[in-house]
Amino acid sequence: MKKILLKLTGILFAILFVLIASNVQFSNILSLPDDIIVTYDEISNINEKNMFGKYVSADVYKENVSVNGEKQTKTKLTFKLFGIIPIKTLNAEISNGVEVYVGGIPLGFSLKTKGAIVIGESTIQTDDGFVTTLKNKSIKSGDILYKINGIVIDSVDNIPELLKDCNGERVELTLLRDEKEVIVELVPELDVSADSYKLGLWVRDDASGVGTLTFINADNNRFGALGHSITDFETGVEVPVSDGKIYKCSLIGITKGERGKPGELRCLFMQGNNYKGTVDINCDYGVYGEVTNFDGLMDNNRIVPIGSRMSVKPGKAKLISSVSGVPEEYDIEIIKTSYQPKSSDKSMVIRVTDSRLLELTGGIVQGMSGSPIIQDGKLIGAVTHVFLSDPTKGYAVYVDWMLENVK
Repeated sequence: MKKILLKLTGILFAILFVLIASNVQFSNILSLPDDIIVTYDEISNINEKNMFGKYVSADVYKENVSVNGEKQTKTKLTFKLFGIIPIKTLNAEISNGVEVYVGGIPLGFSLKTKGAIVIGESTIQTDDGFVTTLKNKSIKSGDILYKINGIVIDSVDNIPELLKDCNGERVELTLLRDEKEVIVELVPELDVSADSYKLGLWVRDDASGVGTLTFINADNNRFGALGHSITDFETGVEVPVSDGKIYKCSLIGITKGERGKPGELRCLFMQGNNYKGTVDINCDYGVYGEVTNFDGLMDNNRIVPIGSRMSVKPGKAKLISSVSGVPEEYDIEIIKTSYQPKSSDKSMVIRVTDSRLLELTGGIVQGMSGSPIIQDGKLIGAVTHVFLSDPTKGYAVYVDWMLENVK
């Protein structure tokens, strides 16, 4: 009898395990970031629509903590199994619903780099002929030349001035590589044709690009665009920004995307005093700054609330783009979502389903990065990349990651 009871108990536990495992999205819950922005409506949807499974509930509570000796109140969001067993607890920022002006307008970006990007080596004309200085030196293409003898480089024009008094003696170069400092010592050579000391490096201190405006924060006029970083076109390195400007673009043509061959929006913008705003951040999930001239950048009637990743679900959505000459909504489908514990520009996979957009562009093309994605009346993300194997598909980034840079 005892053996039968143990067997029945084992079977019941096995059934219970299968029941829970098939109805609870443990991996999605555990992959949520430790800090999250969410609205009360989104928390209600989690519970009412069983977003993480039938037996999972989300509860909000306040917790008193001590930070540097000061008492503070933190808001916590806990996911529980059967309303009892904690699965994961997050630090939550409860938002009343940030509203933004929706973009969809092509922008031109002109960036000034922080330091100088090393493109390669160059020869120097000396009294002994043409020489190079980089033998056995660990300087790589894509390094950022940041300091000379501890002095920050403002621009490439600043380099000869910093080398003027070296008298051919060894100088210390501070390079940035993969966000880490690398120190290299090098002896400059006197260029007889220019009568100045040179490092034997080919460097550049500016970059430009084209992308799409995603949104403008209605509270502080800060914008988010592109959904991924601007990189140097030769080295592929992410451009560290000291300052920059944005310009409204004119669309002059479209190259349709094909399988194995990405298309592009051919845009033209003129630099000068007609800039629309300034740039202060260039990072993995977008370009950010402040709008100073709103003319032609936004529609005062097109303002929507932000939707966090908690509100994103596979299914129908809208993409906003100006490929026709004016901002229009196009049908897309969100195929797959990832809750992402760390920031990434590949938060979800999307597919273009709108015949008008497919006729114009073939799907997603270069220059559409940053195009806003709307679902259930909320801005939830922006286009970032196209699939080379299928231009109708691409990646998009959650607007959560972008919002962190416009507060």
